[in-house]
Amino acid sequence: MRLNDILQTASRGLRHAKLRSLLTMLGIVIGIGSVILLMSIGASAQQLILDQVQGIGSDLIFVIPGATKGSRLSSPASVQGIVIKTLTEKDVDALRREPSVEKVAAEVRGQAKMVYENNDATVTYEGTSEEFFPMRNFDVVSGRPFTNSEAASFDHVAVLGSELTKTLFGEKDPIGKTVRLRDLTFRIIGVLEEKGVGPFGIDQDNLVIIPLLVAQKQLLGIDYYNAVTIQANNTYTIAFTAEAISSAIRRSHGITNPDKDDFTVRTQEDALSILGNITSVLSLFLTSIAFISLVVGGIGIMNIMLVSVVERTREIGLRKALGATQGDILSQFLCESVMLTLVGGIAGITAGSLVTIAVYLGVTQFTTISWVLRLPLYAILLAAAVSTITGLAFGIYPAYRASKLNPTDALRYE
Repeated sequence: MRLNDILQTASRGLRHAKLRSLLTMLGIVIGIGSVILLMSIGASAQQLILDQVQGIGSDLIFVIPGATKGSRLSSPASVQGIVIKTLTEKDVDALRREPSVEKVAAEVRGQAKMVYENNDATVTYEGTSEEFFPMRNFDVVSGRPFTNSEAASFDHVAVLGSELTKTLFGEKDPIGKTVRLRDLTFRIIGVLEEKGVGPFGIDQDNLVIIPLLVAQKQLLGIDYYNAVTIQANNTYTIAFTAEAISSAIRRSHGITNPDKDDFTVRTQEDALSILGNITSVLSLFLTSIAFISLVVGGIGIMNIMLVSVVERTREIGLRKALGATQGDILSQFLCESVMLTLVGGIAGITAGSLVTIAVYLGVTQFTTISWVLRLPLYAILLAAAVSTITGLAFGIYPAYRASKLNPTDALRYE
């Protein structure tokens, strides 16, 4: 039996039971659409996170208090909420003397309620130095950042995130206005450009940046730092600078054995590796969930094809009596199964792509997240391949059963 005849026969068989064919394809459409949507969301989320990490500067190195146990990509204890007091002013002075270090910005962080007239908001405040702004690509669109002389003088000045400015001041110009943060008053001297959600989920638009000593001594009452950000001198490699930083802090802490480090040095490459691993696992998890839908759809196809074999037993017997071989019957039913999954796959790819675009438009229109539309070609090719394999895998048994029917018994079937 020629391929053209097989395709025509299979097509007639599917058209004969249109509703059943449509309902059978629905499972494949949902499964393939889910694969496209979830793989696209995973790829978009991965790109968004990596872009945000890269956006803070590729030449930055971070020093975090607390040692990293096990893998170099493990989290130090301070990231897990444990207070560690090993980073101090002595370490920052040592880092500033390193030739491979261009800039250093110590940081302390806390949370408190900020109040302006009848408006208030719970904010994250960052105490740091003048170098922080250019190092972290924080541009001030209104007013100005504070200076190191203001920081050294314990001046109560603050730079606000864009969203926080709207929350507290609405349409008013905040420059020169006074706000209260805990028991201290601060004069607003600058407003940051809109940044959106930053690395590690920090909302940069609701951030308050104040001088380091004011935050450290007057708000938090501590003499240590939560982190130190370093910008590498571009005449040195990042790897060389990271090692020089580690050596400088070991000397400052009197550590001779690197296994006894009480700090962690992280580069952008480390951060990208960590986030890349996390987002890859997330994408794999989402895709695995979608493939469950495909398996369910495949089982549905097999069940429907088995029912079809039973319903068409007399037809099969008649065709065999007229000379159709087992291979002809097998090819016809297998072709029907593959056609169902191929058409369902095309519809699923179309539906998944349209829903992905709708999600992208919804996120970009109604949120401040800088969502990136990613519709990976490999996801479409994988979905098409899986739909074909599903048709073959779940269509073989019903087709085999049909081909094995005895023509005499089949003709007598009621």
